[in-house]
Amino acid sequence: MEVEASMNVVMEEEDERELTNRVICQLTDSEGTPLGAPIFLPESAGPKELQQLVNKLLNNEEKLPYAFYVSDHELVVQLGLYLQKHKVSVEKVLTIVYQPQAVFRIRPVTRCSSTIAEIRMSFIGSLCFISNVSVFISYNFWVAGEYIMDFMREDDVVDFGHTEAVLSVAFSPDGCQLASGSGDTSVRLWDLNTQTPLFTCKGHKNWVLCIAWSPDGKHLVSGSKAGELICWDPQTGKPSGNPLTGHKKWITGISWEPVHLSAPCRRFVSASKDGDARIWDVTLKKCVMSLTGHTLAITCVKWGGDGVIYTGSQDCTIKMWETTQGKLIRELKGHGHWVNSLALSTEYVLRTGAFDHTGKHYSSPEEMKKVALERYNKTKGSAPERLVSGSDDFTMFLWEPAVSKHPKTRMTGHQQLVNHVYFSPDGQWIASGSFDKSVKLWNGITGNFVAAFRGHVGPVYQISWSADSRLLLSGSKDSTLKARVWDIRTKKLKQDLPGHADEVFAVDWSPDGEKVASGGKDKVLKLWMG
Repeated sequence: MEVEASMNVVMEEEDERELTNRVICQLTDSEGTPLGAPIFLPESAGPKELQQLVNKLLNNEEKLPYAFYVSDHELVVQLGLYLQKHKVSVEKVLTIVYQPQAVFRIRPVTRCSSTIAEIRMSFIGSLCFISNVSVFISYNFWVAGEYIMDFMREDDVVDFGHTEAVLSVAFSPDGCQLASGSGDTSVRLWDLNTQTPLFTCKGHKNWVLCIAWSPDGKHLVSGSKAGELICWDPQTGKPSGNPLTGHKKWITGISWEPVHLSAPCRRFVSASKDGDARIWDVTLKKCVMSLTGHTLAITCVKWGGDGVIYTGSQDCTIKMWETTQGKLIRELKGHGHWVNSLALSTEYVLRTGAFDHTGKHYSSPEEMKKVALERYNKTKGSAPERLVSGSDDFTMFLWEPAVSKHPKTRMTGHQQLVNHVYFSPDGQWIASGSFDKSVKLWNGITGNFVAAFRGHVGPVYQISWSADSRLLLSGSKDSTLKARVWDIRTKKLKQDLPGHADEVFAVDWSPDGEKVASGGKDKVLKLWMG
């Protein structure tokens, strides 16, 4: 009995000691800046207690949500359980990184709400002949608010949907419109309320390879395999002027000057297979600057938030250009093969300008510029803008171009060429899609590898993030869309969204988070909803 009593006393003392155990912790932001001095936290503390602590230390009047990471692993349990599971020593200071989360949550897309394929309606006399009836049954005879029979004439032909592969899709910055470019030489604008064609924009002579909305939503520019660019008015579907010519080979990329630097938006930069980049002014309707210096084709281009243009090339280099005279600022070297893709840590706010998930619109360019600058500064923080590059050499580099011409980190792990790289909207993560059939997730600050998402059985062509940085979308040669896709917290595939009959070339997630668009070789544009 005495032995049993002694055992009970010892166990009670151990339980009491476990309850009173403390871990010395240092809270830091993603850039490594400490939040106060190291503090002792009980092992029973979890994400809820840490959120309360961080909000208090930051003096947040409105309590904000945060996620917490230890060595790139999200802390979702009590400290004691985490330390025990990962065998972390408590003799050293434990660094806990806090990351602000979006105050809104994007609902994962789960279903295809619309399939827009080629439909031809021919009218001969009073008869209407429809091809591809199986697709057409999801439509009615209303297009852009007009009853189609009211304006059809004898021998008229109406086309719905693209007649060749869909090569590019892009939502407008406010998420209200969708544009698509196709091998049928047309650009199409879609009414997202009725999910029917709004305008068919014709003028290109060859495949439409890329499209880009201005951050204020006033312009849409498309570039073709013939090398010309056309600026469209999204409200009418009409070109704003004659095609912009000057490139000798096809267009490989388009990027607009950020609206926080210039409002209303006037200038954009185009990159071409001919090895040059050109800055155009849509008001003057001409090229105002040529950026020459690459020895091979330019594959990608970005206009940064600090006013610097970045071009990636098959000559294995990335060049930085200032935009007042078009002079070369710096050259970034390191890749051993073609540079295929570039992404900026501030890219989401550069693309959306003043627009966010609330759908608010603005009465003047000045107001829009002010709000866009606030959003940019909030995303950028005190750290320099970061750039990530993906290459045919199977590697990626993380750069801080304003600080150094040398890469911050070399990121390895892909077994084949890296086709697309993309920062999450909050800049905390980097996703990469590769011909090795995988999508990989990396820390957007350090470049450290975090997780690999496997599920595709073909090369991954393009990826896109949800506005809250919690979900990732990918399109592949295997004709599937991995959506609801990759959950960043669990690092797992949630759901396949099959439906395309062939390779998926283009995907985009709307800025309001409600819709996903995909297009591919099957000539079909699909809209997906939650």
